Amino acid sequence: MAAFVYRGRDSDGKAVDGQLSAINRDSAASQLLQRGVTPVSIIEKADDAMKSSFNIQLTKPKVSTDELILLTRQLYALTKAGIPIIRALNGLGESSTNPRLKETLASLAQSLVSGSDLASAFRQHPDLFSPIYVSMVHIGESTGNLDDALIRLVAHLEMERETKKRIQSALRYPAMVLVAISVAMIVITMFVIPSFSSVFNKLGADLPFATKILMMTSSFMQHYWHFLFSSLTILWFFFRHYIRSHNGELWWDEKKLKFPLIGSILERIALARFSRSFAMMFKAGVPILKCMTIVSESVANRHIGRAVNTMATGVERGESLTSTAAATGLFTPLVLQMMSVGEETGSVDTLLDEVADFYEQEIDYELKQLADAIEPILLVFLGGLVLVLALGVFLPIWELSSAVSGK
Repeated sequence: MAAFVYRGRDSDGKAVDGQLSAINRDSAASQLLQRGVTPVSIIEKADDAMKSSFNIQLTKPKVSTDELILLTRQLYALTKAGIPIIRALNGLGESSTNPRLKETLASLAQSLVSGSDLASAFRQHPDLFSPIYVSMVHIGESTGNLDDALIRLVAHLEMERETKKRIQSALRYPAMVLVAISVAMIVITMFVIPSFSSVFNKLGADLPFATKILMMTSSFMQHYWHFLFSSLTILWFFFRHYIRSHNGELWWDEKKLKFPLIGSILERIALARFSRSFAMMFKAGVPILKCMTIVSESVANRHIGRAVNTMATGVERGESLTSTAAATGLFTPLVLQMMSVGEETGSVDTLLDEVADFYEQEIDYELKQLADAIEPILLVFLGGLVLVLALGVFLPIWELSSAVSGK
């Protein structure tokens, strides 16, 4: 709840002002109208807004995907049983152990009490409820089939969760190996090589090229490690800041699709998400242009989202869904053929569900192949690293031993 300072006119036309607590400006305006006050200005108190934002960011945990799935499933069960939605939200809020989720549910219930519709109440929390979530709730509320919309959302969220888990599982081993290699390189460069360097310098022998490279690298790390660390940290923060901007996010999402090994997987995941989400919303009765607009914001890739918006523009001009999809260059001929059949037979949603199944099968196969492809690359890299270290450290020792035995 936030505090708002208002000025307005009562039923007699007299100026009134004061302060009230509400979820947002719309809720505050609704409260004033119920009191017979016509608002002229409603301003949120800055201190309370900053404090509320600070508390949300620093003291309240995030809502995990599992918690969101559980919440949606519980809402489905309660609405299926005929429990009023306000009572259901209040009950779930009281039983929730997550402070962030508890406050969100209380906010949703308060918005409904103030006269807001359910979709608008969910839309006030975009960090928790995606555009697809809000749109499906809106469709369910409008058609009187909220329970059906919620169970579709459960299936959608579970599919998203499983996809993320498969990616994390495939990348866990390579990430652990890279971290171990990085730690080993730092230890060797900072502590092992310097001890050998002092011995080699005392002997004054002509050192092999590999040894000189190792000694130069070790010397640079010892004297300039703080500069290197600071530079990398600054570059990382600048990079994070850039990819969070509109142009930076668009550039980064396009580059990710071109990464070796994982680029094609990321592209198929985004296209599977597009196909499944589009089919789900189209089946629920959402107009095709609105489907594309909403799905373009939820594919988690701005580059593909822009291509979906291009498709929407083409469909709006009267072009077929298949021709606009072919113009993007993202879909395979097989998928385009299935889209074409779906348009001709009037079963676009069913065919797009099959497209999503096709992409998910490819994702499963490529994720299994990913681990098999990464392992030999890591082994070759480790072998090369060990070879350089062995040549750099032991080759001069062998040469000195040969020189001594020759004397």
